[in-house]
Amino acid sequence: MNIAVCVKRIPKTAEADIFIEKDGKDIKKDNLVFALNDWDGYAVREAVLLKEKYEGEVIVLTIGPEESKEVLTRCLAMGADRAVRIEAPSSSDGHLIAKILAQATKGQSFDLILTGVQAEDDGWGQVGVALAQLLGLPHASIVTHIEVENGKAKVRRELEGGIEELLEVKLPAVLTIQTGINEPKYVSLSAILDAEDKETKEVGLEEIGFTSKAPLDATIDQVSFPPTGKMAEILKGTPEEVVGQLTEIIKKKKG
Repeated sequence: MNIAVCVKRIPKTAEADIFIEKDGKDIKKDNLVFALNDWDGYAVREAVLLKEKYEGEVIVLTIGPEESKEVLTRCLAMGADRAVRIEAPSSSDGHLIAKILAQATKGQSFDLILTGVQAEDDGWGQVGVALAQLLGLPHASIVTHIEVENGKAKVRRELEGGIEELLEVKLPAVLTIQTGINEPKYVSLSAILDAEDKETKEVGLEEIGFTSKAPLDATIDQVSFPPTGKMAEILKGTPEEVVGQLTEIIKKKKG
């Protein structure tokens, strides 16, 4: 079983001081720590577990600058066999990224293509499903379990309200992986050093037959911090008293 996993290098912002660029279109990333996107890490781990069970090869792909080789090395240390870094376009959106990945993977004999459900930095969650559509492959999103049998993937996917759906997807297919599908494996320093000897190929957009002047479907006009201050008011009292308070608030809002 040959599996391709699409991964992304993202800035870690949870515990960092965030500042917005002067043009208002992005955050300043100069002093941020970058790492492998969490959802993608689960996808790589799942691909390696499937390889161990069914044999085959795991290839990881990323679109990004030279520094993206760091996350590819980590993926190789996790058990992937080969890595490919694709030149990043000057600007991009989720659909354009999917187009580049489709160009890079089409015509190759992958049984499965895995992506994370979404990326931590933008949270769009578009790339996996768009990639499936562009390649003309069946897909399932928010997958929490995978079994392969008789040319089909039996998957369990997460729905709203804690409900799960069971379905079969004919291979080859694209699956977007949810966190918690497996237990992450600790990656040792020695494994990372050994991974540096594995194959990492670097290709330009023209090498895969893609024009870097492709138009964007979506652009960011402005980013901003969430508003601060009092955002909610808790109404206390009996049901009748709460209704009276709510009525007065609505009257004031109407002016």
